[in-house]
Amino acid sequence: MEFKKSIRFDVENLFLNSETAKKLYFEHAAKMPIIDYHNHLSAKDIAENKPVNNITDAWLASDHYKWRAMRANGVQEEFVTGDVEKLEKFEKWAETVPYTVGNPLFHWNQLELKRYFDIDEVLQPSNARSIYDKCNNVLEKMTPASLLEHMKVELVCTTDDPADSLEHHIYIAKGDFYTTVLPTFRSDNLFFIETNGFQEYLNKLETAADIIIDDLDSLLEAITRRIEFFDEVGCKISDYGITGALVVEETTKEEVKSIFYKFLNKENLSDIEVAKYRTYILLFLAKKYYEKDWVQQYHLGVIRNNNKRLTELFGADAGCDSMGDYSMAEQLSKFLNKLDYENTLTKTIAYNLNPAYDEVFATMMGNFASSGVPGKMQWGAAWWFLDQKEGIEKNLRTLSSLGLLSRSLGMLTDSRSFLSFPRHEYFRRILCNLIGDQIEKGELPDDLSFFGKLIEDVSCNNTKDYFGF
Repeated sequence: MEFKKSIRFDVENLFLNSETAKKLYFEHAAKMPIIDYHNHLSAKDIAENKPVNNITDAWLASDHYKWRAMRANGVQEEFVTGDVEKLEKFEKWAETVPYTVGNPLFHWNQLELKRYFDIDEVLQPSNARSIYDKCNNVLEKMTPASLLEHMKVELVCTTDDPADSLEHHIYIAKGDFYTTVLPTFRSDNLFFIETNGFQEYLNKLETAADIIIDDLDSLLEAITRRIEFFDEVGCKISDYGITGALVVEETTKEEVKSIFYKFLNKENLSDIEVAKYRTYILLFLAKKYYEKDWVQQYHLGVIRNNNKRLTELFGADAGCDSMGDYSMAEQLSKFLNKLDYENTLTKTIAYNLNPAYDEVFATMMGNFASSGVPGKMQWGAAWWFLDQKEGIEKNLRTLSSLGLLSRSLGMLTDSRSFLSFPRHEYFRRILCNLIGDQIEKGELPDDLSFFGKLIEDVSCNNTKDYFGF
């Protein structure tokens, strides 16, 4: 299936369905720089700053969105994650693109071709080779740092393990880089006490923290030292995403000491013991984040690695994750309430993956708003499977109805690709169209200076203020 060979897709007015929407976008949103406060970019790649060279590497090496689409289109796995020629992989993606109509991948693909390579053609088999060559000619001269600068990306926050050396962040901070690159304290590996690899991870943590971990107190000291180190390097954000839902069990430090002692002695732990250990560590971390005035993020609602065959073949992040249907409200309430009652609740962003829980999350975060801290408790942007037009619109409408859209932190890429930053444009266009439509219908006052400022705040300014960048 192909479009006409001469077809061009002009993204200039994409999603901007009124003159008001166009004014809001071009006079306000489009001029704002990008602050990408959650992604999975490699600080090492930015620090080394070698030319990207190949569009297949840039687009297909780690993009599970594209992998899922290719598999759904019947592409054999060797052309998705296998070791075949780069041009062959790209051609299989080109075969898939015309079938992605209606999927955000179609628009993302076109925005990326336009913004980085000035290509208006729709990628398809008949032009795959010419587009492949043109992109590669551009990428030969582009590095990760220059790609970020090209898109006016002022700051990115990567996702980093507590045992990470952060050597690349330190190097970047000392260099002449347009983009500021800060770490995020991603605590997930601290929670897998029931797995065979947990002791090996503790060994890495011991080395990083320069301490022997032989009881709960020494584990907590190791965690504290790593938080101090991350803070010194400029970290302002934490993240958590190990399970679909928070599980909060009543426990005491003495009880968790005993549970950790059992682990050290290689005794099997029950499910409830694992849950109590996780609860204690989760609350300990949250209180440390409060002490540091960090923002804490919680990514909830995913069910990971559903396809055992693909997971064994490729490992985690193979592109076989989906929305979960966990119970959310009660456990999230218990967690936030406990911290709030003890006055140790820091700024918090909670993302949900199942849209059935949009209103649950939007109203839950409002329960713990704090005087003197605008937008302290954030229901996060439409995430993962929801960062498409309908999902973003629903997120914005629900936030408008049940919270304060004007305090929103806008969009983030959550991406591993240096070519993903037009996703901010995608979001901003949808936001401008939503507001513009309401103005044109008379549902909002026709004050473009007011709403232009709101658009600029949601696009960038709120994020700078909230995180203290």
